[in-house]
Formats: sequence, C-alpha cells, structure tokens
Amino acid sequence: MKIQIVLFDGFGELVSLAPFEVLKRAMDEGASFTVDLISSEPKLEVTTSFGVTVKLNDFLRMDNRPDLLIVPGGGWNHKAEHGARKQAELGTLPKMIREMHNEGTIVAGVCTGGMLLAASGILDGRKATMHDLAQDEISEYGAELLRYRIVDQGNIITARGVTSGLDLGLWITERFASAQIAAAVEYRMEYERRGVVWS
Repeated sequence: MKIQIVLFDGFGELVSLAPFEVLKRAMDEGASFTVDLISSEPKLEVTTSFGVTVKLNDFLRMDNRPDLLIVPGGGWNHKAEHGARKQAELGTLPKMIREMHNEGTIVAGVCTGGMLLAASGILDGRKATMHDLAQDEISEYGAELLRYRIVDQGNIITARGVTSGLDLGLWITERFASAQIAAAVEYRMEYERRGVVWS
C-alpha cells in the first residue's frame, strides 16, 4: 500500500510525524507499506508551524497518486499566517484532495487536517471527528460531528486532535496490515492507544 503524508508551510509537527513514525515502524514489523512525506506543491522544502525546515523529495500529483493520503493540520485554530486554514483559502490542496478521493484514494485527516477534507467537499453529508476548537466549523461544511478519537467511513478517515496521529497510524496498521503488527508497534513505542474508533 502506497501511503503519502502531505506537508505544507505551517503544518503541525506532531500531527504529521507521529503517523509517519508509526507507519515506518509497522513496515519494520512486516507491513506492506511504503510511506513518504511529500509537499503540497512543486517545491521541495516546507516549514513547520514552529519553524523547522523540512526537505522533501516529491510533491502531491495525480500521476503519483497514493492508495492512502494523510492530511495533517496546523495553524487552523489560531488563524496562523501559514497552515491548514491558509491552504483551505488558497483552494489548491482541497481541490487535489477531492480529485484523488474521486479516483479512489482513501483520505485521512489528522486534527484540523480534517478541515481541509471538509473544504474539499468530501465530508458533506458524512460523519467526521475534529479537534475540539474546530468542531463548530466542520459542521458548517455539512459534516456530522462524532466525538470519537477516530471516525472511519471506509474511504474517509478523520482523527480528532493533535496526538491522535499516533492512534491513526496504529488504526491504519491494524486495518491494512494486521492487529498483530499494530500491537507490536504499540509495544515497541511504549504507547497505549486512546479513545474509540468509530467505523
């Protein structure tokens, strides 16, 4: 399974790198994944919400469409100059999310990355979870808010808050590899999963 985590200026560090590490460790345990960090646009360097520069090798494009796309949040709740809210305003990333989803890519939003799924239109009439500070806004996009840690509707997955990226990575591992591999990663990382997965 080809998995990509899309990064943009102002993305949140933990919401992106937590699922990245979980999925990489799942590969070490035998999961048939490839996992790559990619840019939201044709540039190979982005800056995180706290100013860390990240160098990348590729960018999001239809001719390299993943099986599963993970969209992190960052900067939404405090209306930062860069981040998820800015990406929603620009519209390019939400448009790509919608196009990839329409072509069969499973899309997962972590924290306010789910707001980019909402801005793409794919959550209209669907169930989703969201960071506490953006729950009213996601409902404005036509999503039905569920207050669970993870909401999995098959081809759309949302994870609630900043640290839920860990739980998302473990859920993806369980769903697409095995519960045994997910448990091995959980044990290796000395982390105990939190909350409920609604599916």
